[in-house]
Amino acid sequence: MRSRGFAGRRAVLGGGLALATASLIRPREARAAKTMTVVLESEVTILDPHVITATITRTFGLHVFDMLFAMNEAGDIKPQMVDSFDTSPDKLTWTFVLRDGLKWHDGAPVTAKDCVASLQRWAQRDPLGKMMMADTASLEATDAKTFKLVLKQPFPLLLEVLGKPNAPLPVMMPERLAATPASQRIGDPVGSGPFRFLKDQWRPGNAMVLERNPDYVPRREPPDFLAGGKTVKIDQLTLRVMPDQSTGANALMAGEIDYMQYLPFDMLPLLEKDRAVKMIGLGGKHQFQGNFRLNHAFPPFDNPAVRKVMWKLVDQDATLTAIGVPERYRAKSCPSFWMCGTPLSTDAGSAGAKFDLAAAKEELKAAGYKGEPVIILEVAGSISQTASRVLVQNMRDVGFTVEEQPRDWPTVLARRAKKEGWSMFPVYSNGTDMYSPLTHFYVAATCNDFPGWSCDNRVPDLMKAFTRAATLEERRKIAAEIQAISYELVPSVMWGQFTIPAGYRTDLKGLIQSSYPMFWEVDR
Repeated sequence: MRSRGFAGRRAVLGGGLALATASLIRPREARAAKTMTVVLESEVTILDPHVITATITRTFGLHVFDMLFAMNEAGDIKPQMVDSFDTSPDKLTWTFVLRDGLKWHDGAPVTAKDCVASLQRWAQRDPLGKMMMADTASLEATDAKTFKLVLKQPFPLLLEVLGKPNAPLPVMMPERLAATPASQRIGDPVGSGPFRFLKDQWRPGNAMVLERNPDYVPRREPPDFLAGGKTVKIDQLTLRVMPDQSTGANALMAGEIDYMQYLPFDMLPLLEKDRAVKMIGLGGKHQFQGNFRLNHAFPPFDNPAVRKVMWKLVDQDATLTAIGVPERYRAKSCPSFWMCGTPLSTDAGSAGAKFDLAAAKEELKAAGYKGEPVIILEVAGSISQTASRVLVQNMRDVGFTVEEQPRDWPTVLARRAKKEGWSMFPVYSNGTDMYSPLTHFYVAATCNDFPGWSCDNRVPDLMKAFTRAATLEERRKIAAEIQAISYELVPSVMWGQFTIPAGYRTDLKGLIQSSYPMFWEVDR
């Protein structure tokens, strides 16, 4: 999710570090390999893009797997693995034909049956996938390259669902892997994407190697965010775990690594003076939204009145200041679940949700709070932990008992999967994850089996109406209704909208400018 409650430990893609190249590059490739070292947000520990909303798994999935459709920079959905498609006049029957030359990393051809099985598995874990399948009468392969989806009623956002950039990703995998129950993780991640995962080179806690997929056939269009051609110009990427952000930033300036996904705010002045380092600091959908996700299945946030108190305890400006976000990289206090400055941005439902400690103290007394400890799962060393500490002080000031539990990100992922033993966790997420009710992790999952377990039965029906809305104006109206309910339900509380700059060495050429790490097209 970031669903991101992202760790202070960082991972690295590439082969610039002497230790990585010495120990991980295959001997016969060592002399000729063009390598790259990139520090990512955290270590990749879960290799199945269908089963989790963690963005580090999404990044892994976008490189190792591929999708039927993909989003471009303008937000349009374009064919990716699909060569052509058409729909019947009544919009009920959709026929998709795959591109020529698609192969899995084991050399087998990609087939329509693989895609059908992949969609069926992914849809069991994804809220949008569940909605799509609920409106599906049949989904079947008609030949090796063609499959047909027949709907019970029109589903106007079908392509947006198939090409969504949000985790869980609707990636394609071989039918034998897609046969893995959605409640279990796949074994070896065999995809058809531009990079291959080298299982024998994986050293958990240290490094992971990806290599260029020589059988990958890029689309002919130029690269455009997640759409278009994906031509890989480097030979190897090594994901390497590093101790903290400062270590990564210093390694970037020293030329030991080539890219760092999240630069530490306190080192930005130093990094900006380094002529060998460039920075990416984008706005709009490339910004992030911070949230405190509440556990509705565990006290005290099983009490709706206690949940509502939280709106008056979060000071977005103070939180971003504490984290160290410069003014140029932050939005003003934003009341919109769907991000500010986006087509669906709204303040619906937010009138009584302003920062006010005195009012919060009185409301907490009236809510029947019994002093149960609020157990906060924090990612140690992360900016989300700093955000949490600002909130914790406010919570204690109004009468909450609070217990902070700092852990690494993999441990938080494991702990949050259980309904008991935690009350909330702080995270931050890409704008592309949060700018619509359909993709906002904590709203889209309403009444689904998703960590936090928030439910208001009005929301699923409104979500269905949103998918069937024919115009942006209709979708805006429905999004405002969903947000008003969400302010009552309190699935999460926003703690700010901001940009986290990435940094890279100036000798890299063609690096796609995005908050998503993408290493096709980059060269040196």
